[in-house]
This record gives sequence, C-alpha cells and structure tokens, in this order.
Amino acid sequence: MKKIIKFCLATTLMVSVSSCKKYLDLDIANPNRVDESNFWKTGADALKGINAVYGNFYRNGSPGSRWTPFYFDIRSDDGYSTSPWNELRSVGALNITQYSFEVNYDTWWHHWRGVYRANQVLANVPAITMDETLKKQYIGEAKFLRAVYYYNLVTIWGNIPLILQPSKPDDKPSQVPQEQVWAQIEKDLTEAAEALPTSYTGDEIGRATKGAAYGLLGRAYLQQKKYQQAVTALQWLITGPGQALYDLVPNFADNFKHTTENNKESVFEIQFKMRPENGGDDGPTSNVGTSRAPFFAPPGHGFSDANMQRWVVQEFLKEQTATGERDPRLAATALYDSTDERGPDFTIVYGSTFTSKNYDNNFKNRVWYHKYLDDYFRINQFEVFNSPINFRLIRFSDVLLMYAEALNASGQTAAAYPYIDRVRQRAGMKTLTVAMPGLTQAQFQKQLEHERIVELTGESLRWNDLARWGYFDDAAKLAELKARDAEFNNFIIGRNKYMPIPQTEIDINPNLKQNPKW
Repeated sequence: MKKIIKFCLATTLMVSVSSCKKYLDLDIANPNRVDESNFWKTGADALKGINAVYGNFYRNGSPGSRWTPFYFDIRSDDGYSTSPWNELRSVGALNITQYSFEVNYDTWWHHWRGVYRANQVLANVPAITMDETLKKQYIGEAKFLRAVYYYNLVTIWGNIPLILQPSKPDDKPSQVPQEQVWAQIEKDLTEAAEALPTSYTGDEIGRATKGAAYGLLGRAYLQQKKYQQAVTALQWLITGPGQALYDLVPNFADNFKHTTENNKESVFEIQFKMRPENGGDDGPTSNVGTSRAPFFAPPGHGFSDANMQRWVVQEFLKEQTATGERDPRLAATALYDSTDERGPDFTIVYGSTFTSKNYDNNFKNRVWYHKYLDDYFRINQFEVFNSPINFRLIRFSDVLLMYAEALNASGQTAAAYPYIDRVRQRAGMKTLTVAMPGLTQAQFQKQLEHERIVELTGESLRWNDLARWGYFDDAAKLAELKARDAEFNNFIIGRNKYMPIPQTEIDINPNLKQNPKW
C-alpha cells in the first residue's frame, strides 16, 4: 500500500492529477487486517470467538451488570427507585414514557449483541479444522450463552424476533410467537447439555458446564409451567450424575463475595474482575468489572438509586431459627438500620456505624439490597464501576427450590419437602417437614413463595417468579402487589408484564411492532 502511494506521488509531474487520484482511490486489501473473510480459520480463532461472547457480559445492559437488576428486582414488588434520573426511576415505577432512553436501549442492544456474537460462533466454528473435543465444547458454550440472552429478552420484552444467523446491516427481522423463542431456548440448552463438560480447572473455571445447561433448562421449563420437564432437567444436578458436584456452602453470605466465588453452590456465575475504569470496550485493558454496586449502595457510598421495600425485612422476621434466633440470611440480604439486630449503633455501613451516618428522615428508614455490595472491602469508600464480585446467575439453592416447586405443581407435594428442607437447614431454620407437615398443594406453593423471598431476594429472579405465579394476569393477585408496593398502582394488566421496545428500533425496522398498550 505504501509503495503504491509513493509511486503515485512520485509520478505526479508526469501524469495528470486525476490520474493520480485514480490510483489513490483504489480499494486495496490490507493483508494484516483481521475481518470476517480471514478470521474464522483456526482453533485459536474459535477460542477468541467464544471468549468474545463471554466478554459481552461486561457491558452495562448485559445479564448481571448495571441495568438488568432494575428490570428484575427494582421493577418487582420488593424494590423501588428514588433516582433523580427520571427515566431510570420510571422503570421501577412502571410508568416509563421514554422508550429509547439509555437504560432501555442499552439493555435491548447489549442482549442482542450477545446473541450476535453467539451466532457468529455457531455459524463459523463448525467448519474450522481443529480439535473436535474443543469444537464441540465451544459450540455448546455458544448455545448456552445464546439461551441466556434469549431467556432475558423473552421475559423482559416478550414479543421479539428470533435471529439464529449473524445479522447483516440491512436485516429487518420480524417478531415471532413467544412459543417459538422458548422452543429455541429449550433446543439450545438440550444440545448444550449434551456437549458441555461437567467441570473445568484453572483459568477455564467459569465457562458454561453441563450442570449450568441443565439448570437453565429447568428454569426455562418451569417458567413455561412445563413442570415434569423441569423436574427431569433439574434432576441431573440433584439426584443424577451432577449431584456430587453441587451443594450448599455453610455460610450463605459467601455466595455474594469475590473471595468465595465459584464455590460448590455455584451452577453458573458471570466472571467479573477489578481493572482500572475507562479502558474502552473489548480491549486488553478494558474494565471487566461490574458497575452494579454504585447504583445500589446507600448515600455516601453510591447513588442510592435502588432501594428494597421494608416489607421484605418483615418477611424474614416471620420465623426464627430452630434455636430462637433471627434468620441469618437477613443481614446478608438487607442493609438497613438493623442489619445488626442490636440496632443502628452496631450496624456497620462501609466501615462506620449506621448512626454515625446521620441520615436524615429521607434515608434513615431506607433499606438497601446488601447482596453484591463491596462494603466488606471498600471500607469508607465510594463504590466504583469495576466491582470484582461475580454475579451468580444460577445458584444450587435456587435449583433446589425450583425442583420443589416443579414437584409440587406436578402433584408430588410430599416428595418436594426434602428440597426446601435442605435450603432451610442451611439457614438454621426448622425443616418444613417438622414445622409445617401435611401442607396441601396450594399451601405448599404459598410457603414456597416465602422461601424464595428469604433465600433469593436481590438476585434478579423476583419479576419472573411473580410472572410465573400469575400475579401480572389476575386482578386479585395484582391487588396483593399493590398493597406491598404502591408503584403497582401504575400496573396495567396486558401492558406492564413486558417493557416497551425501544422506539428507535421500531423507527428503523418497520417489521417490529410495539408491545400492546405501550
């Protein structure tokens, strides 16, 4: 390229300017440039390709990072927002009017970018001549990760396209029936489960495993109320070949710290690492931490955009442990004036007592989500945008509770008791077998709803729990949510179950239709 340009410049005295310009405008391929035409050639390329799918998790709108908790936690009845940013606050208030603002747009397109990257792997890796075992693994990982993104897309927006090939700039995909998206999720996860290894070692820990595929498959079946299929999928982890791999860790709080990550309770967690901020996207020095914490931390340590409803605290206090003490999960779940049950003088907030914070009336009665805050090591510091705490997308305790729910819903209530008992016993509670024997199917379901609150609050599961249990489709059940969270007075049945599609997407794609009543 340089030689050609130099030749042209050197001969300007002998040829016309237009002739020289003709040479300068030549589109000459740079042999050193990597693009789609020369990238997907080797096993090393395949590895880079699948790693890029994982790399998308570091974007603000991807699962486990900055914005998705606002959709699954703050939008639910256990959370609310007091953000001065009106558009962000409107997500939790269920009265969003600006459909294309940053949060909604980022979450939409960062999820689709994850789908696109997975599709690239699935379209190109099969033709590469490479180690066949690794090829099978990478394809299985891509199918699992595509299912993760589609699971969120279909539960946040409902009516979406189904794109299974790498997109082109002029594509204008149409939406498909939700059943078709769910069927693809099931297919991807079933095939991933067959292809993936059961575990990894060393630097490979954190990749998708066979257990992760079965865990998400069980969750997908349960969300569709395919109870017996959910039982079958989840059995692999509980009573099947995977039972030796998973268990509950003794200390509940260890599931939300970077010092105890990838433990035996982790079925799949998104890997985050603290690096300097502002390193750009997808580069060697990029920030690969999560920026969730600043939005969830209390004033003085974060923006306090996200708050927990106080009724959740009362849910923990309904029952004491077998030895007459407070449920230890409360302190790990909620940061408030009595995280230490002795009160504000003993409750520590980022290294200082709650009392010493001198919160005014706007803050002293607030409750913040404690899980995934960096308060145990950022002593007297403000949260930053590079937290190293891995997001546990699937925990084994959730698997046990899902399994119990599926068994009960399929008419096997007595058989479901032991799986709730395992979760309760870790917290020091009496077993349900002792505390509440002989529950009917309906009573067991109601108790299971309580168990999921005290075990899983703040883990981006609540919204889909409520959807699965029919709270968004039934006026009487919706009234229960309104009693706990006044924001649900803005909820309109047939509208608010799904978010509005960003208007900018509809403007450039006439085949997309806005969700009903938005």
